[in-house]
Amino acid sequence: MHELTMEQLWSTSQLAGGNVAYIEELFETYLRDPNEVPEEWRQYFNQLPRVDDNVTTDIPHKPIREQFLLLSKNQNRAKPTSKSSVSSEFERKQVKVLQLINAFRGRGHQHAQLDPLGLMEREQVADLDLAFHELSQADLDTTFQTGSLFIGQDEATLNEILNALQQTYCSTVGAEYMHIVNTGEQRWFQQRLESVRSHPKFGDEVKKHLLERLTAAEGLEKYLGSRYPGVKRFGLEGGESLIPLMDELIQRSGTYGAKEIVIGMAHRGRLNMLINTFGKKTSDLFDEFEGKAHYNHSGDVKYHQGFSSNVMTPGGEVHLALAFNPSHLEIVSPVVEGSVRARQDRRDDSGGDAVIPILLHGDAAFAGQGVVMETFQLSQTRAYKTGGTIHVVINNQVGFTTNKREDVRSTEYCTDVAKIVEAPILHVNGDDPEAVLFVTQLAVDYRNEFKKDVVIDLVCYRRRGHNEADEPSGTQPMMYQKIREQKTTRQLYAEALVGSGVVTEDVGSQMEDEYRDALDSGLHVVKSLVKEPNEELFVDWAPHVGHEWTAYADTRYDLKELQELATKMQEVPEGFAIQRQVSKILDDRRKMAAGALTINWGFAETLAYGTLLAKGHQVRFTGQDVGRGTFSHRHAVLHNQKDSSTYCSLQNISEDQPRCDIYDSLLSEEAVLGFEYGYATTNPGALVVWEAQFGDFANGAQVVFDQFISSGEHKWSRLCGLTVLLPHGYEGQGPEHSSARLERYLQLCAEHNMQICVPTTPAQVFHMLRRQVIRPLRKPLIVFTPKSLLRHKLAISTLEELAEGSFQTVIPEVDELDPAKVERVVLCSGKVYYDLLAERREREQDNVVIVRLEQLYPFPEEQLLDALAPYTNIKDMVWCQEEPMNMGAWYSSQHHMRRVLQMQHPGLYLNYAGRDAAASPAAGYMALHIEQQQKLINDALTLG
Repeated sequence: MHELTMEQLWSTSQLAGGNVAYIEELFETYLRDPNEVPEEWRQYFNQLPRVDDNVTTDIPHKPIREQFLLLSKNQNRAKPTSKSSVSSEFERKQVKVLQLINAFRGRGHQHAQLDPLGLMEREQVADLDLAFHELSQADLDTTFQTGSLFIGQDEATLNEILNALQQTYCSTVGAEYMHIVNTGEQRWFQQRLESVRSHPKFGDEVKKHLLERLTAAEGLEKYLGSRYPGVKRFGLEGGESLIPLMDELIQRSGTYGAKEIVIGMAHRGRLNMLINTFGKKTSDLFDEFEGKAHYNHSGDVKYHQGFSSNVMTPGGEVHLALAFNPSHLEIVSPVVEGSVRARQDRRDDSGGDAVIPILLHGDAAFAGQGVVMETFQLSQTRAYKTGGTIHVVINNQVGFTTNKREDVRSTEYCTDVAKIVEAPILHVNGDDPEAVLFVTQLAVDYRNEFKKDVVIDLVCYRRRGHNEADEPSGTQPMMYQKIREQKTTRQLYAEALVGSGVVTEDVGSQMEDEYRDALDSGLHVVKSLVKEPNEELFVDWAPHVGHEWTAYADTRYDLKELQELATKMQEVPEGFAIQRQVSKILDDRRKMAAGALTINWGFAETLAYGTLLAKGHQVRFTGQDVGRGTFSHRHAVLHNQKDSSTYCSLQNISEDQPRCDIYDSLLSEEAVLGFEYGYATTNPGALVVWEAQFGDFANGAQVVFDQFISSGEHKWSRLCGLTVLLPHGYEGQGPEHSSARLERYLQLCAEHNMQICVPTTPAQVFHMLRRQVIRPLRKPLIVFTPKSLLRHKLAISTLEELAEGSFQTVIPEVDELDPAKVERVVLCSGKVYYDLLAERREREQDNVVIVRLEQLYPFPEEQLLDALAPYTNIKDMVWCQEEPMNMGAWYSSQHHMRRVLQMQHPGLYLNYAGRDAAASPAAGYMALHIEQQQKLINDALTLG
C-alpha cells in the first residue's frame, strides 16, 4: 500500500548503475501488461511524467524516456484512411470496431455495475451493442486491429476486444473522461485504464492492509453503536470503503512530496475519519459522547468539529487539517480552497505540489447546491486556483429521505456538475475495495500530472437512516429491505480473501479483536500518526490571542516617508500608455502627494495598502472590480492602452516587499467570500480584503457571514481578520444598490465577535485599514463604504491627518459652535452626515450639533460620552439615518445610544429621524427619493 518512491527504487543496490538493461526489460513488460511486473515497479512506472511530442521531460532514465517517446509517437500517429481502404466488407467492419471501442470509452460507464445494492436503474445504451455498429455474433472470432486498446498487441478477435472493453468500462469501475477536450488527458486515461482492465493485480500485503482499514471503519461504527445506542453520529456504515480510500489518498500524495493536506467534509463519516484517519484519541471522542468535554467557548456538535494531526508517508511527514464545517454542507468547499491557497502562498508553492485540497461531498448536496458549481469555477482562475482538488462523493444514493432521481436532480449522475470544468469522474462500486483503491491511485496521479480537479464517485449506501435515531424504511422500504440482507463491505472482502487464500478466518477475526482492544484502551488507533509533529511551518496564532477590542494600534506614518511612497506609487513604466481619464487621476495624486491637493478617498485607501506593504505586511484584495474599483476610484491596476498589459504600483514598492495580490474575481459572492474567509483564517499576518461590487451583492453570501464570519470564533475558537467592504448609501439608485443591509450585520453582533464601521473621511479609511493589521486583535471587519463620498467636496483629508491621526470611532462636531447654545444632538453614520451638515450650514443653525458614529459595533460608549460632554443644555437627541426604520442601525443600536444619553442626561428621550418602515430598502423613483431625503433631514434638524 505504501509504495516506494522513485528515488528509493533507483537507489536500491541491485538495481542501480549497470542494471539499466534489466529496468528496460521490466519497462517493456509493463508496456505490454502492467500486471506482469512487481507492484512497486508498476507504481513507479505509473508515476513517470508523460512525454509529449513537443515536451521533453528530464527524468533520470534516458532509455525509459525514449521508450515513452516512441510509444507516444506510435499512438498519436494517425493512419490515413481513403475511400478505397474501406471499400471491402472487412475494412468497413474494421472501422465499426474502432467506433465500438470509442463508444465504450465514452459511454461504457452507463452499463457499469456500480451499485452495491443492485437497485440503480441503468439506461440501455444502444452504442454499446454490436448491432448498433453493424456487427454480430458471427464476427466474434474475426481478428481486427485494436488501435491502442491492447498495448503491445496490434490485433485481437472481436470477442477479445469486447471482453476487454466490458472489463475495463462496464465492471465495478465506470470512468468518464471523454468529455475532456485535451487529447493527451484522454489518452492518459485510456492507457491507465485499459492496460489493467481497470482492475490491477495487488499483492497480498496490500489486500491485507485493505482488510485492516475496512475492519477499522466497521469496527468503530459497531463499537459506538453498542456503547452509545441511538445517539446521533452520522455513521459511515455502508460506505466503509471511504477509510481505505482516504488512507491511499494521503499516503500516495505523500509519495509525490505533499507536505499538507486540507480536507473538507460534512457530517457523514466524520467521526470515523477523525479516529481512523486523523488519529484522534478515542477517549476524547468518548468524552464528547458522554458530555465530559470542556470548552472555553460556546462550541459546536462533535460531528462539525475540525482537527489536525501529522502522519508519516513514504515521502515524509504530512500535516492533515480537517476544516470546521457547519451543517450547510457544501459551504466548506471554498473555505478549504482558501485555506489551501494561503498555505501554498506561505510555502511559495505556486504549482500546488506541497499543499493539496481534498473535498468530501454527499451525493444530494453535490448535485443540489450552487456553491459546488461556483467552487469548480474557481479552480483554474488566477486568484483562486490551488493546483487541482480531489473530490470524493460519498454517494449514499439517498438525500435525507429523497432518493428518486427525478426528485434529487435533473442529470443522470450527481457528479455531472463537475463536467463544467472537464473534470474526469471515476465512478466506483464501494463494495469492491480493490477497485476503490485503483481509482484513488488514478485520481492522485491525475491531479499530480495535470493540476486539475478530479472526482471519485464512491457509490455505496447508508445502512441506517439519516442519523441513528431515524427509521429509514418509512420512506425507502425497498432499499432498506435490500440493505438488511446485504453483507457489509468488510464481510464480503474478508470472505473473498479467505476464499483466495490470502488470509485465514482466524486472521480476520484477530484483526477485529485487535481493533476493539485498541478502542478500549482509549488511545490513538492510527499506526502512521506522528506523535511529535514537525512544527516548523505551523502558524503561530499566540500573538493574536486574548486581546481586548480596544487594543491600541499606532497607525501613524512618517510624513516624509508617506510623501515619498505616495510619489513612487504614481510611477509607471516607460512607454506604458495610460487612458486619458486615468492619467488625470494620477496627475491629481501626484499633487496630493506634494500637498498641493487634499487627499480623496481612493488615494487614501491605496496609500493604506502601500504603507502596510512597505512595512512588511502582505495584502490580498479580491472582488468583482477591485483593480479599478466599481466606481472608478481606485485604479490600483493600470491597463496599457496599446497592448492591454497591466501594471500595479503596489506590487513594485520595493524588491523585498511581501506579496500583494489584487484580483478581479469571477461573478460569485458565496464561493469567493468563503475562499477569502478560509485564506484569512490561515494567514493572520496579511490584510485580506473582499469588496462587493455593490453592498447588496453580499446577500448571496449570507451563509458565509452567518456560519463562519460572525460565529467561527465562538463555535471553533477560529480567529479571522478578514475585511469586507460593502458600498452603501442612498443616492436615488433604487432599491437594489442603495442598501448593503447594515441591519443584518448588526443583528449578528454579540460578544465582540465583529467590527462594524462606517467611515466618512479618507483619513478614517486609511487608519481603519492599517489598524486592522497593526493591532494584534484579529476580528472580522465589515465596512460600509461610500459611493458619492468618493468624490464629495467635503469628504477630504490632509496628508498630515494620514501621517499623524488615528481611527476615530466617534467624530465630534467639526464646526465651532457655542456648547451653551446647543439644544439638540443629532447622531448619525455615513453619507447622511454630509447632507445634514450642508443643510445646517445653509440654515445657519447654531443650536444643533452633529456627531458621527464611525464604529457601530463594538459600540464606542466612552468615546460617545466624551463627544457629548460639552453639551450640558440639550433638550433632546435624535438618531438620523437614510434607511427605513426597520432597517439600518436603529433597531440594533438604539439601546446603546439610550444608555449613553441616560448617563449624561437622565430623562431625555432618543428620537428617530429617517424613512418610515418599509418592505423595500429604497424608493425606485428619483422624485420620491428626494422627497423622503428632504423630510428626514428636516426632521433631524428641526426642533419640535
